[in-house]
Parts: sequence; C-alpha cells; structure tokens
Amino acid sequence: MRSTLMRKQLIVSALILLFLALVTIFVIIYGKGYRFNLKGSNAILSGTGLLVATSTPDGAQVLINDHLTTATDNTINLAPGEYTVKIFKEGYFTWEKNIIIKKEVVSKADALLFPKAPKLESITNIGILNPVIDPSKTKIAYLVASQSAVKNGVYILDMTSRPILTLQSASTQIANDILDYLSTSNIQWSPDSKEILAASGRLIKTTYLLETNTLNQNPKDVTETIVSVDASWNKLKTEKQKALMDSLPKKLKKVVSEQFNILEWSSDETKILYEASQSAEIPLIITPPLIGTNSTPEVRSLKKGEVYTYDIKEDRNYKILDFVPKKEDNSPLPLMWYPDSKHLVYVHSSKIDIMEYDAKNQTTIYAGPFVDGFVFPWPDATKLVILTDLGNPSITPNLYTIGLK
Repeated sequence: MRSTLMRKQLIVSALILLFLALVTIFVIIYGKGYRFNLKGSNAILSGTGLLVATSTPDGAQVLINDHLTTATDNTINLAPGEYTVKIFKEGYFTWEKNIIIKKEVVSKADALLFPKAPKLESITNIGILNPVIDPSKTKIAYLVASQSAVKNGVYILDMTSRPILTLQSASTQIANDILDYLSTSNIQWSPDSKEILAASGRLIKTTYLLETNTLNQNPKDVTETIVSVDASWNKLKTEKQKALMDSLPKKLKKVVSEQFNILEWSSDETKILYEASQSAEIPLIITPPLIGTNSTPEVRSLKKGEVYTYDIKEDRNYKILDFVPKKEDNSPLPLMWYPDSKHLVYVHSSKIDIMEYDAKNQTTIYAGPFVDGFVFPWPDATKLVILTDLGNPSITPNLYTIGLK
C-alpha cells in the first residue's frame, strides 16, 4: 500500500516536472518568435520576427503593407521578409519606412510624427540681428539695435530656462551701447559657452570680451590681446575634438581622421555628420555585424564631397546629400543634428525639412518666410527657433518658435 502511494507520488512529480519543462520550452520558443501556422491541413511551427512599433505622440495607427494592423506601443509578430510600415495619426505627417524582418530578431519602427499645422510663437518683439547659437546648443546670442543706448546691445536667450509667462522673458542683456556700438558688432561664442567676443567697428575697431552670466557694464577690451584669446579658445576646441576622437575604437579612429571632414557630432556623441574628405571604402569596424540594427541599406563606398552620417554603435553609414553648401563666417550650417540624435534639420530652398539620420522620412515642416540659415533646434526637441519678419520687409526680423509637439 505504501509502495503504491509512493509510485503515484513519483508519477505525479514526474508529470509536474514534465509539464514545467514543456511550459519553459514553449515560453522560450514563443519569446524567440516561433508561432503555429495553421494555414492548410497541417499545423506548422514556423519562426517569426518581432516588430516593435512606437510613436511620438503615441496612439497612432500602424499599417503593414497598407493593412491596418495595430496601434503604436505594441509588438507585432511577422514572418521574415520586407514590409512597408506606415504610422499615421490625424493632424500629423505620415511616417513610412521599409523594414526587413528576420527570424528571431526584434526590429523597430520608431516614428517621430510632426504636426501639419505647427504653432508659431514670438520670442522677441523689438527686432533682432545676427543670432548665433552657442556650442552647447542651449543658448542664442543676438543683437538689438532699434532701442536706446541702454537697451541696445547683446542679449542671450537661454533655451533651458522655464519662464513663468512667455518665452520673451527668457532673454537677458549682457552688454549695452553706452561704451561702444556693440549692437552692430560681430559676435562669437567661446568653446565653453562662458564668454563672447564682440568686435565693434562703429568707432575705433575694438574687440570686447563679454561674460555671459552678467551685464558687462565695463566690457574688457582685448583688441591687443586677441591673438592670445584665439589661441586659448582654439586649444579648448582641439582638446574637445581630441577627447571625442580618443573615445573611438582604434580602427574607426583611423578611418574618421583620414576620411571624415566632421561637420557635427550628434548630441549623444553616438553619430557623426560628415563630408567625405576623399573617395574611399569604410571597412567593417564591428565583426560580425550586429543583428537587429537599422535595416535601411547603408553606403560604405564614400565619394569625396558628399555628406553622410555614421552610426558608431551600429557601425552603419548612410548617404544624406550629394553636397552641403559651405559655411560662411559665423552663419549656421544648413544641415544640423536635431537634439534627439535621431534626426537632422535641413534648411534649403526657403524651407525647413527634418529627416531621420538615415535620410528617410524627409518632411517639410515649415515653408513660411524666414531668414535663410537662422534655424536653431530647441534643446528638448519640442520646437525650432527661426528668425523671420513674417514676410514684412519693412520691419526688423524677430525670433519665433515653431512648435513640433
């Protein structure tokens, strides 16, 4: 009797262990994307891939090969192959991309949707000149020349401040016209964003060094020591570039130094926007190649003068433009990183486009009047800053924001 009971207990325990093992195997297989295909007379266990569809803002519709399949913030099982994925939300431009699904691999469709009717909001209202963004991409220095000597001068817009009422209170004056005509000067940021050089030419040609965190009542005249200031600033720039280069793998560092004319690093320093300094072939840096990377076809054969982006983490390279107009004086480049490090802002033909870093989903988000070249992304990626007279040439332009969320 006792032995019979023990045998029953052993059988029950064995069945429980078998059941748990089967469940574990099923969970592992399911997690890898395998599904039962019930088409036809036989059920077949086939491998699938996972597509994670997300959007900003969320709650958008996801179309797979033009079939409404789900909403964003969801995961979809798909058989291996290439799919046209569209993400759509009312009032926003549609996002579209061809994505390759591979067995047991997670692919992503991450759509940043831009509004078709962005909100325009003024930052200044008295007319400004020559806005220049700082190296940290968080402050804009500009000139005011339409007021009294006390109110004219150099101002700074801090895009990280949180004004209580309007953005117009986010600007502060750091120099006026009482000592000299600084409102007509050429201004240049220091590499650490702590100082500004203001070169005035209305009286005697004079260069002043301004601190950016205070009102400079008696700005420092550095006309005779400008060579020393330039040398100090160039040293800071060189040290920063060296630190970025030293962070690269040895093999990649050689490629970048020999083949890249770097235009701008992304904010998170994981991608490089550059012009090819020579025609060459980029060797594979990461071998074997990573799985689950961006499936947009890359270009590793460089042509001199063409513009590309290189993704350091994924070791993938994408062609952006045949060429980019050269930067003149202190004017901004017509192509720049968006603060999320996933998109680029492209200013051309009197319009502003935003595209993904692989050149996909190029979208014209603004085609109204603005002063060409003066376009600056807001640090939190919620808006752009433009200089515009709203089509009225009789007034001095002002800074406006274009709301993108």
